[in-house]
Amino acid sequence: MGERIIVAGRVLDEDARPVRRTLVELWQANAAGRYLHPLDQHDAPLDPNFTGLGSALTDDEGRYRFVTIKPGCYPWRNHHNAWRPAHIHFSLFGPALATRLVTQMYFPGDPLLASDPIFNCTADADARQRLIAHFDWDSTIPETALGYQFDIILRGREQTPLEHRD
Repeated sequence: MGERIIVAGRVLDEDARPVRRTLVELWQANAAGRYLHPLDQHDAPLDPNFTGLGSALTDDEGRYRFVTIKPGCYPWRNHHNAWRPAHIHFSLFGPALATRLVTQMYFPGDPLLASDPIFNCTADADARQRLIAHFDWDSTIPETALGYQFDIILRGREQTPLEHRD
């Protein structure tokens, strides 16, 4: 249930070279803003046909592609009337599980971005913009799914902001 979308992009190094055969995982809430997870107690409905998980290996050009649905925003109760904007979590795995990198992708024009502390914990405004996918006509499937482009750059000046887990 929900708006079908295509999320595609490339995983690149600091010199814009493709990172081949990298495992890319995503997880997300359903269209109603609920995760299929026992700790998610939001009263939005679960979609029995949607797990909210996916994985793919990048090809020789560093490309990945997922067909999914646009996730809904959801309340997260950290203060009065707090909502998370629609977002998709990404994990990238290097040659070992210990080399896992995590980031989040947001959607253009989302009015909740301005008040989201997770999005805004990236202090550099230019870096925050690298967390927002770009609408993409080329990957849009007519009458079926809108396309979004989200490239992930692993190092360097144009690096995609990553979550730091201790």
